[in-house]
Amino acid sequence: MEIWSDVVCPWCYVGKRRFETALSRFEHRNDVELVWRSFELDPAAPPSAAAQGNYVERLATKYGRSTREAQAMIDSMTATAAAEGLEFRFDLARPGNTFDAHRLLHLALEHGVQDELKERFDRATFTEGLPPSDHAALQKLAVEVGLPEVEVDAVLNSDRFADAVRADERQARQYGVSGVPFFVINEKYGISGAQSADVVLQALEQAWSEQLTLVTADGDACEGDSCAV
Repeated sequence: MEIWSDVVCPWCYVGKRRFETALSRFEHRNDVELVWRSFELDPAAPPSAAAQGNYVERLATKYGRSTREAQAMIDSMTATAAAEGLEFRFDLARPGNTFDAHRLLHLALEHGVQDELKERFDRATFTEGLPPSDHAALQKLAVEVGLPEVEVDAVLNSDRFADAVRADERQARQYGVSGVPFFVINEKYGISGAQSADVVLQALEQAWSEQLTLVTADGDACEGDSCAV
């Protein structure tokens, strides 16, 4: 199971919760291996320290809406998140380039704590207002979930995992992904957007039912150019 996502994408956080709800209801949940894939909503985004206005102003400018309309959009998103048990604080949320956060998620994958770091990054962005491109903030969160501080610093002070992030983004383009979250099951089933838990569960069950089941018996097989007869 692969999920393309960004850490400054509110629908991605909602989609994460809905996926987790679906997974909790999936009979074979213990057999699901999850990998978070990199997707930058705005690869050209400046660092979090850059002055970019508040969230309402940014949203109004981005979509050509009035500030009142932008606030209504934010209120609706906040209510949607609350229905999934999430507290969104758009009054605190800050923008910023997410490339380094994605590189750390690849480090976390190597250490088996990728989902924990993804959750921590999402909560930091949308509930706590931590800047998503600030190295000190990223280091604090990464170490918090168990990543070795020396390795975190080594990643942040180099270009390690840059190729992995770009590879994820190339794969997304090959799939035709233009927005996130985007879920891929067994490299066959794609789910676009933060679909309901019921929709995700149905896709998981269908993918599982179509898996090939192998029954083996000693001697009754051909290997290479040798057959036991």
